[in-house]
Amino acid sequence: MQPLFDGRVSAEGIEIIPTRSHPSETFWRQLSFSQFDFFEMSISSFLIARDQGADLVAIPAFPSRMLMHADLACHVDAGIDGPAGLAGKRLGVGEYQQTAALWIRGILEHDFGVSRYDIEWYMERTEALSHGGATAFSPPSGIRFHRIPEDTTLVQMLLNHEIDVGPARWGEPVPYPVGPLAWNFVDRSTRRSPPAGDRSMLRPLFPDRIAEAKRFVSAHGYLPANHFFALRGDVYERYPWAAFNLYRALIDAKTMASRDLRAAIPSALIFGDEYLAQTRAICGDDPFPYGVEVNRPMLEFMILMSHEQGFIKTKPKVEELFPAEFRHV
Repeated sequence: MQPLFDGRVSAEGIEIIPTRSHPSETFWRQLSFSQFDFFEMSISSFLIARDQGADLVAIPAFPSRMLMHADLACHVDAGIDGPAGLAGKRLGVGEYQQTAALWIRGILEHDFGVSRYDIEWYMERTEALSHGGATAFSPPSGIRFHRIPEDTTLVQMLLNHEIDVGPARWGEPVPYPVGPLAWNFVDRSTRRSPPAGDRSMLRPLFPDRIAEAKRFVSAHGYLPANHFFALRGDVYERYPWAAFNLYRALIDAKTMASRDLRAAIPSALIFGDEYLAQTRAICGDDPFPYGVEVNRPMLEFMILMSHEQGFIKTKPKVEELFPAEFRHV
């Protein structure tokens, strides 16, 4: 997105006035107050809001992809030996309806045979400041669900072994705020503190994340996306040409960023070229494909998961999410 932010790429006929915010803040502001004309959006929350009648139009540009399930860590005393061992355990997610959690549940169930009903779910975000607060989320029937206390974090609970599994990017120091905990922007009463404890008590659920990436991409043919872009329906109705012009600009920005990717690898990474080659060997030359048709299998699975997990009442066709001009792109 950087070429759009810094003006190297523009959208014909449109002045882009960017707002930078944490994705969870962006989604909360949009779902609660419709503050933006054009915005990045959680795919899971988009499907839910659309199912509830929200007037939103998707643009098939997917700026965020990752193996959400491979970022999970478990406490060494939890007795978990691989994903099949999660049955009967306590698992923390930033938000139950967020796309990352949708993928975690779907992959555990479809790829590893672990039912969402066999896991006890712990959610970090408060009701007032979550996607679900804007879409009237309530836990689906049969799900064992808890909100964690407002003075702690999932990582702290994991370190304390108050939960067994939770999100922790491996090989990185735990940031503060942790992931979706960027809530001090509005909730000044939040009393969450940086996590403290012995991180040697945590280990990755997938010790070899690259091997799991190879398995997943080989089995499914894509890296999971969790966000795409969207327009408010009233904006699209007033300016029907804007969606495609924005899409072209998003493609141009990605093309420019991809061209400059090698030069952007920090020199301190040392093995940056090798990591880039490994990524391309696993995921292809374009791990972030835009367009409807190339992403159809992934979107079909996301719609299936959303329906299976009780978020949407009806399953839309993939092409129904996008304006007609994108349906064969």
